[in-house]
This record gives sequence, structure tokens and C-alpha cells, in this order.
Amino acid sequence: MKEIKAIIRPGRLPAVRDALRKLPGFPGMSISRVEGFSAPTRLGPRHDIHEELTDYTAKVRLEIVAPDEIVAAIVECITACASTGHIGDGLIWVTPVEQARFVQQ
Repeated sequence: MKEIKAIIRPGRLPAVRDALRKLPGFPGMSISRVEGFSAPTRLGPRHDIHEELTDYTAKVRLEIVAPDEIVAAIVECITACASTGHIGDGLIWVTPVEQARFVQQ
């Protein structure tokens, strides 16, 4: 089992959500609104310290815990649907999950 986290542009969320729902065995996801910025070296030199501390961009974080056999399909789906080809499209990472359990009554 793996946890997939992705940071994407908010405007790409509907396309990502719709595509993920079509994947067989998709387990669902949690969404959080987040803010962030790219590595300074990717954007060029900055001279105004105030600008550097306030230039955060709104993003959305997806969190998905999924069986190993569908992780690659989920990552590929997010990549295809979230990409615009511009800096700031986001980041996806996958980590192992030792144990996960649905909490049901």
C-alpha cells in the first residue's frame, strides 16, 4: 500500500478528480488548500525580501492511500490531467504505508 500526495493547480482539480473517478479500484482522496512557491533558483534572482516572503501561490494538495497495483495508474492520471507545461504545475510523490484501515461503524 502507498500514499500518493500531489500538489496541483486549483483549476486542474476538476479534470484530475473526474479522471481518477474513472480508474477501476480508485479508493478516493482527501483535498486540502495549500500555498507554496517554487525553488528560487528556478525563477531567477529576486531583490525584494518582502516579495520573497509574500509570493505564495494557491495550490491544492491531494492525498490518496491506494493498493500498490493501482499506484502507477493514479500517478500517471494525475500527471496527465494536472500538467499545463509551465513552471508551477506541481509535484507528486509516493511513500510506503505500513498499515491503513477504514474507520467504519
